[in-house]
Amino acid sequence: MIKARAILMAGMALSLPLSLAGCGGAGDAPSQGASAVPGTAPTHAATPAPTPGEARKVKIANDFFEFDYSYPAAAAGIPGLKSWLEADIGKQQSRLAKEARAAAKEAKTDNFPFRPWAVGVDWKVVTDLPGWLSLSATLYEDSGGAHPNHGYAALLWDKSAGQQRKAEDLFTDKAALSAAIREPFCALLDKERTKRRGETVVRSGEWPNNCIDPVASTVILGSSDRAHFNRIGILVGPYEAGAYAEGDYEITLPVDARVMAAVRPEYRGAFAAGK
Repeated sequence: MIKARAILMAGMALSLPLSLAGCGGAGDAPSQGASAVPGTAPTHAATPAPTPGEARKVKIANDFFEFDYSYPAAAAGIPGLKSWLEADIGKQQSRLAKEARAAAKEAKTDNFPFRPWAVGVDWKVVTDLPGWLSLSATLYEDSGGAHPNHGYAALLWDKSAGQQRKAEDLFTDKAALSAAIREPFCALLDKERTKRRGETVVRSGEWPNNCIDPVASTVILGSSDRAHFNRIGILVGPYEAGAYAEGDYEITLPVDARVMAAVRPEYRGAFAAGK
């Protein structure tokens, strides 16, 4: 199963900085190579080999907050991606420090106990292909509520273009991708929900038995042949498909003919049918 974690939860959102929520937009990171000429399809023929890098782990703990952030060597070996990740470390740490200190001040004013806040981001490789690096992140946040929050984020790096993209960017549009995978996704989701709830799920139009839109959750691309994307992972965070106690759902689907038909022509060479 493809692993990772997502940001949005039904009814509430993690307040993790939303450089992460927007991961994958073209132009989010410095370009590593020449950009495609407007109006022309990008090519992935000549892919520069990334320079060797070292995995990075940041850990800060004080009276106000705990901050953990890590990313793998594969990401560190791509200068443009490494620059984006380092900038994100700074943004997230700065936000956490500011908000945690403000919360501590408010708690003191109200004579209320203050517990240090926490944020964690752990990026891992989903798959590393000749032209692409697919990453997923486990996100964690504790801001003194009833329970900590956690979720998912995904990042797809186009090595030839030297920029981030979202998995959905490789398809004609979100609706086409959703239509291609929604029924098999919901069948597997219902199977897993039935197992966890101990009773058969009778699908309805209302939460928590509805067939949710898979593209509304976090989409990641994976591979079993290390040459093509032949798997699609849908990472469903707490509350999206059931009660918090049910936990997260991770559904993996093979790339099939319907998915291939939804891929933008310029990216079809990066995909292959899965099993």
